[in-house]
Amino acid sequence: MSSYKLVNFKTLGDERGSLIAIEQGYNAPFEIKRVYYIFDTKEGVKRGFHAHINLKQIAIAVKGACTFVLDDGKKREEVKLDNPNQGLFIEGLIWREMKDFSQDCVLVVLASEHYDERDYIRDYDKFIKEVENGKN
Repeated sequence: MSSYKLVNFKTLGDERGSLIAIEQGYNAPFEIKRVYYIFDTKEGVKRGFHAHINLKQIAIAVKGACTFVLDDGKKREEVKLDNPNQGLFIEGLIWREMKDFSQDCVLVVLASEHYDERDYIRDYDKFIKEVENGKN
């Protein structure tokens, strides 16, 4: 199944500041095997341009903002991430592109699997063929 949705994380805190806890099985619907973050993205740079076959991810702009372009092979939609208490959950065959990074953007990504190049589809035409073959 392929899907994406925004998920809200509960913010805890007091006069000292705020805290968000992300816990697998609670507010992360998969076992977290990899965490990485993207930062210092230069103005005008676009990233992504791929889909995953099996990987599940939650992307969170913990600082700043960026825009995801999400494509399920039938429609394209833009989702702006600009709030550290909201994440974008993506699973299945979804083509993703990232753009409009603010200068201060720090994008954290939680992933269900370790890095595996075999899980990537980096050619859009191949992605569309996979979707059409019912692997979506």
